[in-house]
Amino acid sequence: MQKWQNRWLKIQQLIAIKARKFLRSFLVWRHKHMTDRQFVILLSILVGFSSGVAAILLKNMVHLIQLLIRSDWVADYQSILYFVYPGIGVLLTVLVVKYIVKKKVRHGIPSTLYAISSKNSRIPLKSTYASLLTSMITVGFGGSVGLEGPTVGSSSAIGSNLAKATRMNYKVTTLMLGCGAAGAMSGIFNAPIAAIVFALEVIMLDLTAASLIPLLMASVSAALTSAFMLGDQSLFSIELTEKFTLGDLPFYILLGILSGMMSVYFNKVFWSIESKFDRIRGRFKRVAIGAIALGLLIFLFPPLYGEGFDSIKQMLNGDANALLQGSLFQEYSDMLWVVMLFLLGVTFMKALATSITIGAGGIGGVFAPSLFMGSVLGFVFAKAVNLLSFIGISEKNFTLVGMGGVIAGILHAPLTALFLIAEITGGYELIIPLMLTAAISFMTSRYYNPHSLYNMLLAKRGELITHDKDKAVLTLMKLQTEVEKDFSRVHPDDTLRQLVNTVSSSRRNIFPVVEEDGSLAGVVLLDDIRQIMFDPNQYDKVLVKELMSSYPTHVSSSDSMDLVMKKFNESGAWNLPVIDNEKYVGFVSKSKLFNAYRKVLRNFSDE
Repeated sequence: MQKWQNRWLKIQQLIAIKARKFLRSFLVWRHKHMTDRQFVILLSILVGFSSGVAAILLKNMVHLIQLLIRSDWVADYQSILYFVYPGIGVLLTVLVVKYIVKKKVRHGIPSTLYAISSKNSRIPLKSTYASLLTSMITVGFGGSVGLEGPTVGSSSAIGSNLAKATRMNYKVTTLMLGCGAAGAMSGIFNAPIAAIVFALEVIMLDLTAASLIPLLMASVSAALTSAFMLGDQSLFSIELTEKFTLGDLPFYILLGILSGMMSVYFNKVFWSIESKFDRIRGRFKRVAIGAIALGLLIFLFPPLYGEGFDSIKQMLNGDANALLQGSLFQEYSDMLWVVMLFLLGVTFMKALATSITIGAGGIGGVFAPSLFMGSVLGFVFAKAVNLLSFIGISEKNFTLVGMGGVIAGILHAPLTALFLIAEITGGYELIIPLMLTAAISFMTSRYYNPHSLYNMLLAKRGELITHDKDKAVLTLMKLQTEVEKDFSRVHPDDTLRQLVNTVSSSRRNIFPVVEEDGSLAGVVLLDDIRQIMFDPNQYDKVLVKELMSSYPTHVSSSDSMDLVMKKFNESGAWNLPVIDNEKYVGFVSKSKLFNAYRKVLRNFSDE
């Protein structure tokens, strides 16, 4: 066995040497024959193609798992296993993460945003497949999450690693992350315009000509890859048969408010469940609790099983009664009020099922659950309005617009929602109600939740990068690299003579007074001792502790740059001490931070 392992290791090393040699030769050729702009476009096409392949591969593998677990050999036990499968999927996912991936798998889109803000857009190579592998198992076994987030995470990792391998800088690497995200969304939904908008709205920071062309190429290449491999198949094939009328506007406004409130509800449930699972010690205990809860929810509401796209299609086809099949309420499927109450329950329970799936250890995204909740909300709302005999509104149109409304509210991405629904319906017939509903939902959601679900965790840690360029640059700066440590220390019990000797050999005008245990007792400013230091009679009479002054405030190496600048502004100081774990580390100066800010800003902005 050891012999074969050694041979395999040698083969791997040989492949790695050959790959590095080829890459060096290619980069030399590239510099001679291609401009940087041409190469970036070539890279974006390659990233888009890879993203399209990743999206298709993941979708097909999920379908394969579903075919296997629904095959004839388990047909006799299908009714029981149907409620057990999601728990099995979460358990297998946890085992894969522990023994194969051997590293925590982050949520796809938040991990991409985290890489941009804190990792110089560098994503580990393992992330190119970790999210795909784990989400494939979770969703394949019926976990109530989506595949869009993991696909975006893996595609962004592909873009990051291609940029790293070809020696690209931070700006281009970030662009390739955006190209991966755009390619993933384009490959999944066959909606290239919405994919570009998603990358700009959720992932990217600036819309410039330099970034737009690569995003276009990545999105188009992913869409063409998907079309080439799947033919005319698409996730949704929708034909609008009823036109939008101005008389429906009040109902779309109301739907926007309801979508926003549903988004707020989803956020509250998600973070509440997440915190509860975080307090449970032992990953397998979390799996057990999650599996039982998820199985119970699916037993009561079977449409919660899986992504939910089949249920969306049934509602769009006007066959909502079919959603009650296999449930305890199946025999009442011909009673409209039972159907509506059941669907309303499904809407609220979807947030719970998605949160439990992720909290228990499953891997997946919230994009598909958002679409599902929006579609059911819009459908139930239209049904309820149509109960009034003097009003008639399109249930299909409100189902579609509801999808856009909840996406806009949960993701804080109204433009993505607008263009996605417009593209999957094959036109812009619903553009006005989509704009209205998405905007109202977004404003309602943002009133209660300043950050989207994706951004909430990063915002709490001060690592959120935003469309505000000043804040984005501050986020990219790290205090640890700006701390100055060449200040001469003095002790509180030192005499003025010792202090004068220290001053004479120092280039600084600030002298930290440090105790034996490393804590900062105060500071001595050169201006404060300028007169007394020329009085030799005081040299052995005056101690440092009599001359030192207190410092206005201090910062920590772990503080966000936004907080550091706030402390500078509030204190009016030009230098602040850095203290970690009650130990003096050094000083940070406002002037040095300004210089670092200008440097990062130059790298951050496009030429």
